[in-house]
Order: sequence, then C-alpha cells, then structure tokens
Amino acid sequence: MSDRPTDPVPRRLAHWEQRAEVPLLAASLLFLVGYAVRVLAPHDAEPWRDIALALVAATWSVFLVDYGVRLHLSGQGRRFVRTHWLDTVVLVLPLLRPLRVVRIYTALQKRRERPRLSLYARVMSYAGLTALLLGFSAALAVYHQEYGAPGASIRTFGDAAWWACATLTTVGYGDAVPVTPAGRVIAAVLMACGLALLGAVTGSFSSWLLQVFAREDEKRPPGSG
Repeated sequence: MSDRPTDPVPRRLAHWEQRAEVPLLAASLLFLVGYAVRVLAPHDAEPWRDIALALVAATWSVFLVDYGVRLHLSGQGRRFVRTHWLDTVVLVLPLLRPLRVVRIYTALQKRRERPRLSLYARVMSYAGLTALLLGFSAALAVYHQEYGAPGASIRTFGDAAWWACATLTTVGYGDAVPVTPAGRVIAAVLMACGLALLGAVTGSFSSWLLQVFAREDEKRPPGSG
C-alpha cells in the first residue's frame, strides 16, 4: 500500500513542498550571502550594501510567499501555525533556516528509491552541515549586534566565529561573550541547537561503533579471544 496522501489537500501540499524545497534551499543560501555582505562590507562599500539589502528583502519575500502558499494548501488555518511551528519561527528568523536541512533531504529522497547513505552517515553528515551553516549564521548575527557595543569582547568577525565554534561545541571558554540583549538571545538559541546537534552526532557515532563491534563479534569463531 502506498503511503502517499490520498486526500487532495494534503496531496497538493506535499507536491508543493517537494517541488519547492530545492529552490528554497537556493534562496536560503542567497539570503545568507546577502546578509553576510550587508554585515561584513564596509559602510562606504556602495552599491554592494544596497544590492545585498535588496537580495535579503527579495529572498525573504520568497520565504513569505512559500509560507502563505503552504498555509493555503494545508486548509488548516491558524492550526497550521501551531503544527508547523518550526516553519513559523524560521519565517520570522530566517537565519535559522539551516535547521530545515533535514526536511530538504527528505524532499530529495522522495525522488529516489533508496537513500545513498546509511542512517548513521546521514545523521552525522546533515547534523554537521546544519552546525556549519547555523554557526556561520549565528556568528554573523552576533557580530552585527556586538561589534559597536560598549564593553564588547566580540569586535571582529573572527571573534564572532571563534565564539560560535566554542558555543556550538559547548566548550564555552568565556574569552568572547555577548553583552547586548539581542546577542545573548542569539547565544541562548545557539547553545540549545548545539546541544541537540552534538547529541545527535555523538549518539549516531556511538551506535555505529556498537554495530561495527557487534558484527566483528558475530564473525569471530566460538571460543576465540
């Protein structure tokens, strides 16, 4: 029996999501590029800053249109906001779009008969990719908030990148810390995401090791070792 939705409304929604995920991934990367140029470019770097701002606005408009289309196709009304809370948060805070990497992977896999990677490889690969994109996004956002703040220890993008690495890996050296309210909110979100991603990677790696050792034990002749 096929597991595809038979009702026309979910079927249209699933078809839209499958078709839109890859273009949305491209729009997400363009948004990140535009935001990075806007944050890192010197103030007198015109017209690049204006072009970057236009790119950010245009790609966010794409996210808004996609959200509106899925809200309409779902037929759920306000319930869609609750059941798709991650999509709602990502719409308000587009820099969190790397969290949707798993959904993009799912949409791509529907076009193939079977995954190309094992379960453990998929978890580790996509958790690593999510951590990389999320860390870069958080570094940009924190640098944007912190570099001109009084008493800030994050004054360059290198400081922000170092802070993001330490926060994602839950090391927390304390040599670079946000001092602004917005910077601390970003730090709290990154801490939570870092714990989740680190748990996913370490758990998958441990399970993979146990599976490898179990196979070796099964191949070992009885009474040996």
